[in-house]
Amino acid sequence: MIKSMTGFGRGESVSEDCKVTVEIKAVNHRYCDLNMKLPRKLNYLEADIRSFLKQSIQRGKVDVFINYEDLSAKDVNVRLNEELGKEYYAALTKLGETLGISSDVTALQIGRFPDVLSLEDVAVNQESIKEQLMKALSEAAGHFSDSREKEGENLKTDILAKLEGMKENVAFIEERYPSIVSEYRKKLEDKVTELLGDTNVDENRIAAEVVIYSDKICVDEETVRLKSHIDGMRDELLKGGNVGRKLDFIAQEMNREANTILSKANDIEVSDHAIDLKTEIEKIREQVQNIE
Repeated sequence: MIKSMTGFGRGESVSEDCKVTVEIKAVNHRYCDLNMKLPRKLNYLEADIRSFLKQSIQRGKVDVFINYEDLSAKDVNVRLNEELGKEYYAALTKLGETLGISSDVTALQIGRFPDVLSLEDVAVNQESIKEQLMKALSEAAGHFSDSREKEGENLKTDILAKLEGMKENVAFIEERYPSIVSEYRKKLEDKVTELLGDTNVDENRIAAEVVIYSDKICVDEETVRLKSHIDGMRDELLKGGNVGRKLDFIAQEMNREANTILSKANDIEVSDHAIDLKTEIEKIREQVQNIE
């Protein structure tokens, strides 16, 4: 299937000990740019998360937000640095003796000094947390992939419709070309007759001028290549897969041919249709930028 680079997915896993929530969102990008925000205690899982996501993501700027909530009754311990507390007490007692003042030092006072009391995380079961995280990640990645596929199908439908419109414009230009040459010949003959009156017109000279004009405005090569690019893009869309880069290249080639047709146009109707071609191609290029 065709996938858009834009998408969103959310997953959650809850147990008696903790709750893990994962959100994934992405926008278009030339390469795969994967960014993660996760709690410090889950940093050891970053490589596993990247490896898992890169199996299904080829391009896009992807942001992954992971939240961990500890539901256990005790997620931190109070750590006492007993030796440091003794040092503080001895120093305060000595200071009181030196200054000749009372040194009624309490445990509460000493506990307020730096590093005497500190909080430390309770050791966690890393395998259990990893299992929960991967469960939430899989759910988020599934929703993320679904949203990208849905948007990708919408893009495909829109581009296919635009390609059909382009084929109609190309067909008109091809059909219009012989009429332009005939009209030019008629105008040329009328102009010569007007200038020379009843004098015989040199048909060979007229024919030579028409050939030169016909060659100048001829867009046969451009329309043939443009039709080939239209069919090629259509085939790639129907084939599916990671075709974004290829479609972008084809769109650039389409634009090149449309520019040439417009530069050669010496007819208002052909110019109008060539402008329509360029407009549709530009819309397609914008859409293609969102395809993985």
